[in-house]
Amino acid sequence: MNYIKLLNAAFEKFYFDDRLNPTHISLYMALFQEWNSCRFMDEFYVNRRDLMRCAKIGSKSTYHRCIVELDSWQYLSYFPSNNPYKGSKIKMAIIGTSDEPVVGQYNPILEQLAEQYHSRGVPLEGHHHPKNEQVVNLHPPIDGQALVSNTNNIKQENYIKQPKGWQAVFIFFEEKGFDADEAKKFYEHYQARNWQTGDGKDIRDWRAVAINWMDRTEIFDEENKLNKKQASQIKDNLRTTKNKDYGQPL
Repeated sequence: MNYIKLLNAAFEKFYFDDRLNPTHISLYMALFQEWNSCRFMDEFYVNRRDLMRCAKIGSKSTYHRCIVELDSWQYLSYFPSNNPYKGSKIKMAIIGTSDEPVVGQYNPILEQLAEQYHSRGVPLEGHHHPKNEQVVNLHPPIDGQALVSNTNNIKQENYIKQPKGWQAVFIFFEEKGFDADEAKKFYEHYQARNWQTGDGKDIRDWRAVAINWMDRTEIFDEENKLNKKQASQIKDNLRTTKNKDYGQPL
């Protein structure tokens, strides 16, 4: 895959697609960046909260509406997941243009970008490199190669089974927009369970479980507000007054 050709083709399609609004494009670009960091894998997994933060989307309903519409408009294929340990799966569509350069031809734009991408202080091939110095691949990217560093080819999974303490949970919940009371409920609940799931299995990553806890809390709060509103409307409909005027005509 080629970063520049794919991005140019996407923007060309955006220009002629009147169905899109800025939120669609912002979400697509967040997904495109994630796709690029995965070196344009055929399929990759995403985290909804991270995407919303990157795309500057504040509402879950807006996020779901936009990603479903991008799927129906064939910008991507969206496979939602209900597993808290695994994000939703995305398969980006390969958008092509009629004026793409022939594969294998010299492209000066790509070479200029490659020269800007590599740091100026990188020693030449064959010279001695210090042990602790990071070496960047000196070869410019050929046609079809993603413009990303070789050190970021593989994402390092850093699973932490248990938090180091109450403060770590509080900081994590605060970063996600939740108060200390909710963080305390989560910590005390799983601390009493010895950080195991309901079926007795050890928790693989407490942060993934915490995100699932937050999602369920938001859903519960929304349903609770809706139930209270409906109950209030029913109560108002049944309300009668004792001071009736029987002189009014029927």
